[in-house]
Amino acid sequence: MATQRVLPQSKETLLQNYNKRLKDDIRSILDNFTEIIKTAKVEEETQVSRATQAEQDHYEMHVRAANIVRAGESLMKLVSDLKQFLILNDFPSVNEAISLRNQQLRTLQEECDKKLISLRDEIAIDLYELEEEYYSSSCGQWDGVELPLCEAFHRQDSWGSPEMTSDPSRANPEDSDNLGLQESMQRHLNSHGSSTSEQS
Repeated sequence: MATQRVLPQSKETLLQNYNKRLKDDIRSILDNFTEIIKTAKVEEETQVSRATQAEQDHYEMHVRAANIVRAGESLMKLVSDLKQFLILNDFPSVNEAISLRNQQLRTLQEECDKKLISLRDEIAIDLYELEEEYYSSSCGQWDGVELPLCEAFHRQDSWGSPEMTSDPSRANPEDSDNLGLQESMQRHLNSHGSSTSEQS
């Protein structure tokens, strides 16, 4: 069972004033409404004429109806004052709402952190598998030396580039030596074939 909070003297007095206003307004509405009902009753002949009595009753109804309206407006003002009092003075409820919101935000933060960590682990596993696949393939080898991924693709692209095929001055020296060796072997074979034909 929750313990009742002890309010300061000023707040306690203010709440008692609110309670008194509430009771007074409700009593005013009830009394005036009861008197209006009594006024509607038709009485026997009195010393006052019926016309005078009807005018008096009509005026009394207007006054009591105005009192009921005034009491209703006072109750609406009381509701507004109570809301303002709660907003400005109910610090425990405000602190509880703030604590609850903080707890919800912390829970949301923990869930986001878990999802980010899981995503990081999945990306790390995928990158590891891609690196393993790359280094185990021929694309990652260049003269027996393992190359980084970007360097291997750069060299692979340079094989088929137009500059390398169109500019002889930028050709590989080893390719030039191989080409010269092939030309000399071809000339040797041609000369040997011509000499054989002359002897025959």
